[in-house]
Amino acid sequence: MRPGASTWHGNAGEAAIVADSRSGAQMVYAQWPKRSRGKAELTVVSQVTTRNLAVDLSRPDSGATLAPAEIALYTASSRYIPTGGIVKQTADKATAGAASDLEKLRKIYEWIVVNTSRNPKTRGCGLGDISFLLESGDFTGKCADINGLAVGLARASGIPARDLYGIRVAPSELGYTSLGANGTTITKAQHCRAEAFVNGYGWIPLDPADVRKVMLEEPPGKLSLNSPKVIEARGRLFGSWEGNYMVYNDGHDVKLPGSNGDELAFLMYPQAEVDGQRLDSLDAATFVYEIAV
Repeated sequence: MRPGASTWHGNAGEAAIVADSRSGAQMVYAQWPKRSRGKAELTVVSQVTTRNLAVDLSRPDSGATLAPAEIALYTASSRYIPTGGIVKQTADKATAGAASDLEKLRKIYEWIVVNTSRNPKTRGCGLGDISFLLESGDFTGKCADINGLAVGLARASGIPARDLYGIRVAPSELGYTSLGANGTTITKAQHCRAEAFVNGYGWIPLDPADVRKVMLEEPPGKLSLNSPKVIEARGRLFGSWEGNYMVYNDGHDVKLPGSNGDELAFLMYPQAEVDGQRLDSLDAATFVYEIAV
């Protein structure tokens, strides 16, 4: 679920909730004067309600449709998730023989589960640059890469799709150690999920990245596709997900307010700039923050 009411406090000279003009992604923006004294501090508190989600794929609801503007938004190409070239070629290959959008989406999901893998050395959640991933032939990464690929292949197939950038906020009730926030400090629990819209069914959750996470990390580790735990996760993560998760936004190519720097592929981590220079938000030694529940 997306965060509800948010409040903040600190010693910023300016603070407000702002939105990216293109994607609508909301963020808390704070600015400190150059000569401000003391340590720069900002605390943001969000109140959220979460719930489990499951779509009955055996029985479509004929009333589920998207408006033309939403279709255009969620099938559009972005800088890091294009829909032409090698992405389109891969989508056509993955969906060959499918007779409906639901079949295409299932084929995309299964193709990604089989052909990608989670790379524990990837920084953060990955770059989300799916053209680079496909052109390099190295189909490894983390959720922004693997689930970004699902979104790109769906869009290239004419199916509206979106990444949901957020964070895990609670343990997995399904018993997966690797798929939950297992403590009150969740600073490193960021995760992006994917959804695709199929007429008659609505938004369908799919998370092939978490299938590969289960394979790599679920005890005892390095499980095969034939492992019972993997088979169970593979079945669950097409059409449903747990409510132990909070969504921030679904924006791509996000422009930070007051910044002359490059657009972000996605906004899932705190960002900061000092004297016009953007800091490395993934450098834990120099960029320090805490997220807790």
